[in-house]
Amino acid sequence: MDNFSNLSRGAVALLMLATAFFSGMAQAGHHEMHDSKPKQAPSIVELAVASEGLSTLVAALKAADLVEALSGEGPFTVLAPTDDAFDDLPEGTLEGLLADTEKLKTVLLSHVIEGSMLAETVVTLDSATTLSGQTLPISTSEGLQIAGAAVIKTDILASNGVIHLIDKVITP
Repeated sequence: MDNFSNLSRGAVALLMLATAFFSGMAQAGHHEMHDSKPKQAPSIVELAVASEGLSTLVAALKAADLVEALSGEGPFTVLAPTDDAFDDLPEGTLEGLLADTEKLKTVLLSHVIEGSMLAETVVTLDSATTLSGQTLPISTSEGLQIAGAAVIKTDILASNGVIHLIDKVITP
C-alpha cells in the first residue's frame, strides 16, 4: 500500500503541476488577446509598395505627389498597371510623363475610381468614371477588360479600398 500511496501522491502532484502550467498558459494567451490591438489592413499605397511588380507605379505615384492622397481614407478602386504594363509603353513615354508632373497626375488619376468596387460589381457595369473625369468602358466579352486593359488579378483588399491589377497603362 505504501508504494501505491507514493505513486498516487506523485500522480496527484504531477496532475496539479500540469494543471497549473496549462492554466497559466491559457491565462497568458487570454491576456495577450485582450492586450493586442487588431491589425488594420495596409493602405492601397502600402500594398503597392509591398507588392512585387508594382515598383514603377509606386515611383510614379511618388513623382506625381499622390502617395498621401491614396493613403487617405478613401475608399478608392485602383486599376494598378504592373511594371510590365509600364514597360510596354512606347519608348520615351514613361520618361516624358515623369518629366511632366501634371500630365503624370492625370494619367495616374485615370486609374482611380471613387468608391470600393470588387470585381463582382465591376463586371455588372458598362463603364466607370475615374478621378481624372475619364469614363472607362468595361467589357466582359474576353475576360474582364477596362479601357482595353485586361484585369489580371482582382480584389486585392486594402484598408482604404481595393486594387485590381491590369496589363496596360490607361492614357487619357
